[in-house]
Amino acid sequence: MGALDEPLKDLVGDRTAKALADSLKLRTVGDLLHHYPRRYVERGQLTSLDELEVDEHVTVLARIEKVTLIPFRGRKGDRLEVVVTDGRSRLSLVFFNQGWRQKELKPGLQGLFAGKVGLFNRTRQLASPDYQLIDSEEGTSAAEQFAGRLIPVYPASAQLPSWKLSLCVEMALTKHLADVGEPLPADLRAEHGLIPLPEALELIHRPHSQAEKERAQNRLRWDEAFVLQVALAQRRAADSALPAVPRRPVPGRVLDAFDARLPFTLTDGQRKVCAEIFADLATEHPMHRLLQGEVGSGKTLVALRAMLAVVDTGGQAVLLAPTEVLAQQHHRSIVEMMGDLAEAGMIGGSEIGTRVALLTGSMGAAARRGALLDMASGKAGIAIGTHALIEDKVQFADLGLVVVDEQHRFGVEQRDALRAKGEQPPHLLVMTATPIPRTVAMTVFGDLETSVLDQLPSGRSPISTHVVPALEKPNFLVRAWERVREEVGKGHQAYVVCPRIGDEEEPAKGKKKRKEEPEEVGGADSEERRPPLAVVETAEKLGKGPLAGLRVEILHGRLAPEAKDDVMRRFAAGEVDVLVATTVIEVGVNVPNSTVMVIMDADRFGVSQLHQLRGRVGRGSAAGLCLLVSDMPAASAARARLDAVAGTLDGFALSRIDLEQRREGDVLGQAQSGVKSSLKVLSVLEDEDVIATARAEATRLVAADPALEAHPELRTALESLLDEDRAEYLEKG
Repeated sequence: MGALDEPLKDLVGDRTAKALADSLKLRTVGDLLHHYPRRYVERGQLTSLDELEVDEHVTVLARIEKVTLIPFRGRKGDRLEVVVTDGRSRLSLVFFNQGWRQKELKPGLQGLFAGKVGLFNRTRQLASPDYQLIDSEEGTSAAEQFAGRLIPVYPASAQLPSWKLSLCVEMALTKHLADVGEPLPADLRAEHGLIPLPEALELIHRPHSQAEKERAQNRLRWDEAFVLQVALAQRRAADSALPAVPRRPVPGRVLDAFDARLPFTLTDGQRKVCAEIFADLATEHPMHRLLQGEVGSGKTLVALRAMLAVVDTGGQAVLLAPTEVLAQQHHRSIVEMMGDLAEAGMIGGSEIGTRVALLTGSMGAAARRGALLDMASGKAGIAIGTHALIEDKVQFADLGLVVVDEQHRFGVEQRDALRAKGEQPPHLLVMTATPIPRTVAMTVFGDLETSVLDQLPSGRSPISTHVVPALEKPNFLVRAWERVREEVGKGHQAYVVCPRIGDEEEPAKGKKKRKEEPEEVGGADSEERRPPLAVVETAEKLGKGPLAGLRVEILHGRLAPEAKDDVMRRFAAGEVDVLVATTVIEVGVNVPNSTVMVIMDADRFGVSQLHQLRGRVGRGSAAGLCLLVSDMPAASAARARLDAVAGTLDGFALSRIDLEQRREGDVLGQAQSGVKSSLKVLSVLEDEDVIATARAEATRLVAADPALEAHPELRTALESLLDEDRAEYLEKG
């Protein structure tokens, strides 16, 4: 075992080691040395207090302005209130029954104060914070520790404030810095002017200047980019060795017949993307391509042409959809587009056609049995369905292509289970309008080949989006319902989207969310917020209130399949004016007559979901309108996110905003948000040039030395990065 694998209990003792492991997942000396400061402050450079977010665990450098001891009325005890300032704003610190702290917390002193930002009487405060004074007699050791240096502020926890982490890091540097290896090849370091890793670790934790900190960050940025790219280069090399059946379009078969009867011409973008996909399908190793296109850009048509090309070779293709509503709609629209080409073996069916099977979890036994037989026998060249397609009993005669619609709704495990149903690895095409942060990261890293449809077909109308601040300006919400009535009065229809169904009890703590529930994203203290608005109650209030007299119906995932089908059929037929729904309508629902969407509690949805939802309007000749209703204050991060959605219709731009706010998740693991990001210094968006250069260097090195036999330190770094779970995930991904 190397020195950096030494358990932290041998360095800092059992109690501190347990706190480091429990709260920060730091277990070894190496983990601690790679736990970098979040930011740095200089003595005298106070923290800007007006930027603190409620619920955030912070460490601030501030000056004590006022100290007041207030006895409780009618009972024993007291409250010590300490006001600290950065010269412009103020923050309250409160201590209960700790009046003795008056002796050390004196006005005029500076200190580091750590705690969770809360609200009391609309004033931000830290309750019973940890602190360390840095320019008093009591703080002499701290003053010496930070003398002449920038003060590091670490990602910390309630058990371990930043300065205690700093002391632990000091111990690790003193004892183990000499044990740090060098994973980057010498010629690469020389070419890019990178300092040695031990020096970088010293300077990232103990910088005397901004220049030293930046030199350290530049080196560590390269470590993260290069080691990750080596892992991905090894995977690409392994993928290219996997056998796959080439699927080249066959002239005069079903694809040509389908193209000949299309009532429109493909856009230039669609032709270009189809050419890229067909080139991949013709290779002898599996395609792994992301098709990113705006809502309504024609992704489904592109995917259908790819599926028909595979059918022409005697293979089968599968389209995996996240909801039954979308799977059923895909099935209806594809069968309609293909006509008799989808009725092989039936009366009136085309001789060169195939069948299109549908498989969902709620289908009756007879229909299910028929679909399974058609897939297993090969009669169904195309299968469309939900997670039901992944079940063990589902078999295919010759699975050649897997298409995943809205890939952010499926995990790698689910996609992998479906791909495993082919005798040889099938080709994979994943589609999305707004990639999740991890997908954006993987495209930047060059591990996903990407095709982009950025051209909308003719006939699509613009969508205007506005934020409705319901608490600040209640009259704006009144006007929103008036706009709905106006659109219905013109003969159009509307959606109202809510985060919750409402006919259920509140989910127990820790209970897993249903697929159609939104991702809760940031904001004020969630414990103090009212429950999310629900479909059932909202529909009832609207029907009796601002939308009285209109035909209002509900749609959500717990309705019986027949009821869902009935509601959607009547809505599509214009027999329903307003559909109040959950995110079950998020993808694929196509009702061109719908022109307005009101999203309630919009701040409780992610950027990707909001963009997907508003894509349900403006699908016809009339302009679309999307109203994002929120109670969040104007200065909150949640409102900033809503303003960003309102400010652009560019899905890829929104996904980059999502990435900036949520980070990219564990690029090599299963985390889909930045909480478990494996990247500490590297920024996927700001360091694209470093990532691209590291990719070229890593590809060249792996081609010359696939097993890294000449680079043992790099191999060690790679093994440290790829634990068993990540290695398995990468293998499947």
